[in-house]
Amino acid sequence: MDYQRLSDVMRRLALEAGERIMEIYSDKDFEIRIKDDSSPVTEADEAADTLIAEGLAQAFPDTLVVTEERAASHAQSARNFLIVDPLDGTKEFIRRRGDFTVNIAWVEDGAPIRGIVYAPARRRMFYTLADGRAVEEAGPFDPDTPGELRTISVSRPDNAALVVVASKSHRDAATDAYIARYEVSDMTSAGSSLKFCLVASGEADLYPRLGRTMEWDTAAGHAVLLAAGGRVVRFDDLEPLTYGKAGYENPFFIAHAPGVELKAD
Repeated sequence: MDYQRLSDVMRRLALEAGERIMEIYSDKDFEIRIKDDSSPVTEADEAADTLIAEGLAQAFPDTLVVTEERAASHAQSARNFLIVDPLDGTKEFIRRRGDFTVNIAWVEDGAPIRGIVYAPARRRMFYTLADGRAVEEAGPFDPDTPGELRTISVSRPDNAALVVVASKSHRDAATDAYIARYEVSDMTSAGSSLKFCLVASGEADLYPRLGRTMEWDTAAGHAVLLAAGGRVVRFDDLEPLTYGKAGYENPFFIAHAPGVELKAD
């Protein structure tokens, strides 16, 4: 894979998808349907999916592209592949909260090594460069010309005063009970894959997820966090979370800065 070309293509497609999402977001009424798994999908999800999937297929015609909105892709597998969540945080989008993101990632030998997370309503964009560094780009988000880039890295956590980030829409008693096992100085909530990026940028130390997720939900944020020096491990055995699993379904996991003294299951 040509990582420079990959970075350029992912960035452009994420920005174009974000622009289309915001056009629909600004409408007073947009179409919402319920999928077979009982989760909502909007016309913004589908429009962004079409734009990204077609763009990736054109740029990388011999590469498997797995996307949330294309069920046929979920039955395919490859050693190396692209994986997309065109609008992560659909519930946040429907509720007109800003914590929804566009996510594109490249998985190589089970690890998400390149990715981009763009939150168009928050005007925040995190991604990996061709050389493997993780950056946050400042606006104005021109598709052809990157703005100012800031290299990001994880915090040096104080286990007596951790900053924890958790989900806005999927917080539950099990998650609260697990967080209570740590010494926490501050709690913050965020939607979608932004939680990974808050750990990657040093704004949080720990993000536990004790709930169902799919690989397209996590791959891009995971890639950014890895590039920033962080880790994502399975909740059950604290082994690295891998990709390309059957059905693309994740186990529970913990994203964290190295130095956090993880509590075993």
